[in-house]
Formats: sequence, structure tokens, C-alpha cells
Amino acid sequence: MLNRIDAATAMVDRLSQHIDTVLVRHRRELELLATIPGVSSRAAQVILAEIGTDMSRFADAGHLASWAAFCPGNHESAGKQTTGRTRHGDPWLKAALRPGRHGRSPTKNTYFAARYRRLVARRGKRRALVALEHSILIAVWHMLTPDVEYADLGGDHFLQRTGKTRATRRLVSQLNQLGYQVRLQPVEAA
Repeated sequence: MLNRIDAATAMVDRLSQHIDTVLVRHRRELELLATIPGVSSRAAQVILAEIGTDMSRFADAGHLASWAAFCPGNHESAGKQTTGRTRHGDPWLKAALRPGRHGRSPTKNTYFAARYRRLVARRGKRRALVALEHSILIAVWHMLTPDVEYADLGGDHFLQRTGKTRATRRLVSQLNQLGYQVRLQPVEAA
């Protein structure tokens, strides 16, 4: 049994060295993909192996997401939408894009974490994860096409997008509906 374990370990080492020699040509793409929060170097290798480095075969980021089966299904019969399930897609790519797998945890104050928190409240964990995988794949296309690093929008992107006053009005309205009277006071004056 120990000989089998040693043989398997030696095989893994040989294969890892071969993968490293093959990926020397794609060092820049691997560095770009590693800048995405939650994408490890191993996940970057799997992403490159599955989708390649030539993004010209995909007309836009949506085509890449559709090819990889990270978009909702579109099944209509007799004018009725019957299901929105995604196709099965590539299991290796799905495993590489899934945040939180293989010891990776998504960071707290990033755009992806904020997007997940927003979606999980309305749609549930599974659909939020598929949407997050979709967002990561869209970011990959936008990074590899013009050869730029990942620029995180930040954890407060959705708050900044809608505006502070709108968010304040919404939260005060929710508290009023729960039966509380709210008096707002800026932090500097307190």
C-alpha cells in the first residue's frame, strides 16, 4: 500500500511539473486571473485549460457565459416559461469558478461578496452562486480580451450606485412600517 501511495505521489509530481512547463507561455494570463478575489492559481489553471486564452471565438462576455452554461435556461412552450434551470455545462469549470471550494473563501469587502449578499436574500443560495459564477466568468472575459487586471468595484458598489439618500429613505421607510419612529442624526454631529 505504501508503494502505491509513493507511486501516486510521484505521478502527481511529474504531472504538476509537466503542467508548469506547458503553462509557461500563459504566465501573463495566469497572473491576470489570480487577481480576481477567490480565484487561486489552481483555479486559474483550470479556467485557462477549459476556455483557452483566445477570447475572439466569443463575440462578447454573454456568449462565453452561455457556452459555459452559466446563464439561466430559456425554455418556453406555448408562450409560457416553464423552467429557468441552467444546463449542466463543464464540471471542471464549474468547480473552478465556485467560490469557497478547495479552501478558498470569498473576501468580505469585494464586489462579488456584495453581489452574493444581495442575491442570496432574494433568490436563495444556489441561484446566488450561479449568478456569482456568471459574474466571475464575465470578469474573466473582460480581463483576457484587452489584457487588463481585475479592478474590483468594492463592497459598497451597490450602495454608491443607488445613492446614499435613496438607501436611507428605504431603510427609514422599512423601520416606519415596522412601527418605529426614526430620527436621523449625522455621525459627525453626534
